[in-house]
Amino acid sequence: MIISAVTSGGSKTMAQKEQVTSDVAPYYLPLGNEVSLFLAAYEKRLPILLKGPTGCGKTRFVEHMAHLLYRGDSASEERRNVEHPILTVACHEDLSATDLVGRYLLSGNETIWQDGPLTHAVKLGSICYLDEIVEARKDSTVLIHSLTDHRRILPIEKKGEILSANENFLLVISYNPGYQNVLKELKPSTRQRFVAIEFDYPSEEKETDIIIAESGLEKPLAKELALLGSRIRNLRHHGFDEGVSTRLLIYTAQLISRGVSPIDACGAAICCAVTDDPEVQSSISELVSTVFPEA
Repeated sequence: MIISAVTSGGSKTMAQKEQVTSDVAPYYLPLGNEVSLFLAAYEKRLPILLKGPTGCGKTRFVEHMAHLLYRGDSASEERRNVEHPILTVACHEDLSATDLVGRYLLSGNETIWQDGPLTHAVKLGSICYLDEIVEARKDSTVLIHSLTDHRRILPIEKKGEILSANENFLLVISYNPGYQNVLKELKPSTRQRFVAIEFDYPSEEKETDIIIAESGLEKPLAKELALLGSRIRNLRHHGFDEGVSTRLLIYTAQLISRGVSPIDACGAAICCAVTDDPEVQSSISELVSTVFPEA
């Protein structure tokens, strides 16, 4: 089971659950040495930073690795007994340290403590994945520092407690370098506490394989979508900040596999999804027409 914890200031942090069968790993196609790097870092319990553009596969990679480590053939009996291998937090500008650690709640005439996702992971020995960490408030990033060095502790000030992390606990964070600015950037004091694994969009050949695996689309059409993705990303050198993600190419393929024409599928899942700029939309539409001239 993989839990996705969606946090919102003042609301329950464990809001969404995603069931994953214990015998089938989430699909992931390695692009380099990221799997071996992650495994080596986990063996030494080194915190991991994943950096790369939107929709390039960072979250899927973490889910895949969590399954491999906690449900795979080489998983220890102790890790197999961890109920929730990964707790994912979608960071946002209102995410506070309290959302991660926990809070006191009123229940009838009494006050009870509710663990946040980070505390839950520290106790269980799960992987805690903080997605888009730069979006969180500064007190949230400072909070994790004590979990990223030899101490591996989590202070819970409201309870006057200090938790030592379970032996199997691992902290993983991610961010998109393209979204960084003066107000939202990962400080060196935080960055230098992590082993970094860098991601980018896959090659056309591998992206074709990914599209086929995720959508069931026939190879000729999948190859054309991968080619389209590559050409759209070249627009990044001409004023278009974000290229089209692999995720959107998969969405497009899924629409096509359900009978939507390639032109209409690209319009809905790519042109209108990636930008509101009419000029950029027009440029993308022209590229779509060149790749799918007879669609």
